[in-house]
Formats: sequence, C-alpha cells, structure tokens
Amino acid sequence: MLRYMLKRLVSLVLSLAVASLIIFAVIEIAPGDPASFMLGINAQPETLAALRAELGLDVSKAQRYVAWVGGMLTGDFGTSYTYRTPVAGMVADRIGVSIPLALYALVLSVVIAFPAGLYAAARRGRAGDLGVMGATQLGVAVPNFWFAMMLVLTFAINLRWFSAGGFPGWDDGVFAALKSLTLPAIALALPQAAILTRVMRSALLDVLGEDFMRTARAKGLSERQTLWRHGLRNALIPVLTIIGLQFSFLFAGTIIIEQVFYLPGLGRLIFQSISARDLIVVESVVMLVVFGVIVINFLVDLAYAVVDPRLRARA
Repeated sequence: MLRYMLKRLVSLVLSLAVASLIIFAVIEIAPGDPASFMLGINAQPETLAALRAELGLDVSKAQRYVAWVGGMLTGDFGTSYTYRTPVAGMVADRIGVSIPLALYALVLSVVIAFPAGLYAAARRGRAGDLGVMGATQLGVAVPNFWFAMMLVLTFAINLRWFSAGGFPGWDDGVFAALKSLTLPAIALALPQAAILTRVMRSALLDVLGEDFMRTARAKGLSERQTLWRHGLRNALIPVLTIIGLQFSFLFAGTIIIEQVFYLPGLGRLIFQSISARDLIVVESVVMLVVFGVIVINFLVDLAYAVVDPRLRARA
C-alpha cells in the first residue's frame, strides 16, 4: 500500500509542475498588457513603465514564473493588479462559497444517482428501467445553465421559495446560506446525477452476471440481498472514478452557474479577473483549482486501493 501511495504521490507532484508551466504560459501569451489596460490607451510611457515596475511586469517571464511558484509554495499568491489586495485573501473570501457549493451539488448527485441506478439495474428491461434511462438521457443532453434558468423561473420568480441570486454569507446562519446555494447546487447536480446513474446501472449489471453473484443466489439469498451485500461493493470502482471526476468538474466548472446566480465564488472571481486582465489573480486561482482537482484524483486513486486490494498488489 505504501509503494502504491508513493507512486501516486510522485505522479501528483509531476502533474502539478506541468500544470503550473502550462497555466503560466497560456495566460502570459494572451494578448494585452495589464498595465496598459489599467491606465488606458492615452497613458504616458513614463507612467506606464512605472506601473509595470510596480506590478513586477518589468522582469523576464522566467523570473516571474519562479517568483510566482515560489510564492505559492509559501502561501503567497501575489497581489491583485486591480484591487491591490493579496490574492490569498480574495481566494479565502470566495472559497467558502465555491467548495460548499461543489460539495452540496455532489451530495445531491449521489443521493439522486445511487437509488436511481440501483432501481434501474434491479428492473433491467422493464418500465422502471426504461423510465430512469430516459430521464438520464435528458439530464445528460440539457446543459446545467438551462436547468439554472428554469429553476430561477420556477422556484424564485413564480413560486418565490428561493432568491434568484446572491449569497447572504455564513454569518447569517447555515440555513440561510444553504438555502441560497440550493438552486445552484441542483442546477449543477442534475446533469452529473444523470451520468452517475447510468454508470451505476452499467456497473451493477456487469457485476450481476459474475459467477460469485450466481453462487450467492444459489445459496438462497434474495435478489435484493445479493445486490446489496455483494453487487454494490464490487461495482463501486467505476462509480468512484465518476464521483471523483464529478467533484473536480463541480469545483472547477462553476463559472457559469456562479454568474447566473451572482454568487461571489472562485468561478466569478476568475471571470472578473479575466475581464480586468488581472493576470496574477487568474494564474493563482486557476492553479489553486487545478491543485484541488489533482488532489481529488489522488484521493480517488487511494480509494481504489481500499475498495479493490488487487490494485495494491500490482503496484
């Protein structure tokens, strides 16, 4: 198990190093100069040069990359060009929205998908299975921002059960904060629940045809007992893969949903920083998101080894 963990840890470090290079290169070659953007097209060359020096843009790209990576390793993400405040503080203010939103959506996705997948697998080829598969096909096909707009129209404008956007903050109470995140979480969760349901059903159907499942039924176990005691655990590996990928997507892909619901999260911060050419914020926040995604995938790999000991033996 230790060897397996070390190999995955080395892979994690290499992935982070490559990701940092790619993120820095892609953002740095984007057209436009932050100092020129901030001062406007009529800025004097002397003023422009002074601002570039103040922002640290007058040194080589290699020096900026080394300074950026070194700062992140010590928890210093730099200072925003636009707001003139530490990026770490801006991230800290907004991560309390994005991570709870992603977790909330993931929980909803699992709560919907697990029983739906079990139900469909237990009723393969029957009306219940066809109904669930039809609903999941719709969930996969429809984008989450359309779900978001329909949820706002139905539950915020017509029924007035929820607000159409905004976030009151955790200081106003957990209930008020979770209520404001409910519609965004549902909009994020529905397409992911559809995918997870289909994977759950397929994995269970594959396991149901195995010899050990037939042996369990031959010993007198009912179909439900066989499914719960033996089928579910052995079907979890592909499901764990999708859950890990889903949380990565939910954590990294909330830009549109946070825009629709006007949530002060990391996705909205990235969008605003791109618009303002605030490169240090974009680089640092995107790198933080990538770090979160890679760490999540690392934890999923470890979960594989717990669920399936054969993976530990191969490492």
